[in-house]
Amino acid sequence: MAEIRRAVRVALAGVDGPVVIGLSGGADSLALTAAVAFEAPKIGVSAIAVVVDHGLQPGSDIVAARAVAAAGDLGIPARAVAVEVGTEGGLEAAAREARRAALRDAARAAGARTILLAHTLDDQAETVMIGLARGSGATSLAGMAPIRADDGLVWLRPLLAVRRETTRAACLAEGLPAWHDPHNLDRRFLRVRVREEVLPRLEVELGPGVAEALARTAEQLREDADAFAEMIDEVIEDIVEPAEAGIAVSVAALVANPAALRHRIIRHVVASEFGQSLTRAQTLEVARLATDWHGQGPIDLPRCRASRRGAVIAFTAAG
Repeated sequence: MAEIRRAVRVALAGVDGPVVIGLSGGADSLALTAAVAFEAPKIGVSAIAVVVDHGLQPGSDIVAARAVAAAGDLGIPARAVAVEVGTEGGLEAAAREARRAALRDAARAAGARTILLAHTLDDQAETVMIGLARGSGATSLAGMAPIRADDGLVWLRPLLAVRRETTRAACLAEGLPAWHDPHNLDRRFLRVRVREEVLPRLEVELGPGVAEALARTAEQLREDADAFAEMIDEVIEDIVEPAEAGIAVSVAALVANPAALRHRIIRHVVASEFGQSLTRAQTLEVARLATDWHGQGPIDLPRCRASRRGAVIAFTAAG
């Protein structure tokens, strides 16, 4: 428990105002809630816990009520929020989006700017392994950030350096009634297969420390991603200009930059202007309009189109 409290103490050091804790009732989030209950009063920070009931299992309302009661026993006021989970992007992704929306709404209602999530080092390792299997690139392999600002809120993950076994041991030591989600053993979900089969097998074949190594990889790649983001911020205003129904990027500037930065600029422009993410193949095709131009026509992309227009590549809204 001391390890978890230290992690929470560091995370709360710069917090201003109340915080919202995402509580599922599982060992990770319950240990986090207990640590916040111990540390937050010392620095004058108030906290509430929000239990999101996804309604995906029979008796989920009972589980949520127990989590609310557990938080109350720790001195943290809590409430349950029922959400509807769609199917777009798969059940896991839809549940995650519904949960995040509920936590955002709860934070704003409470006047809080900070939301605490209980992801652990093991969650980080699983995220990196899934990104590696999908070939999602460095951004995906960078995993989950310990601190992320989004739409006026700050999302903190204090336990990203803490192992899952530590949160379970903490709950046992403190007598906390942790809930064991049956979905965490359901092999229909990719993350469960990675957790229960892939990572343990890698530990057997490669030796211990695989999860820690994956988490270190994520940390190093986040540093790289942050550096690239700073570079893009420094150059982007000088190399883009308005275009009819879109935006244009200087061909000379794209050619002059290394491939890694050139591709990130292309993805950044499309994401910022049209709210869409490009695949690796789409990014390379757009880059060829600058680096391997031989008269090829426009390229259809999600919600937009890229075309070479003299000294610029124009990104315009799809008709």
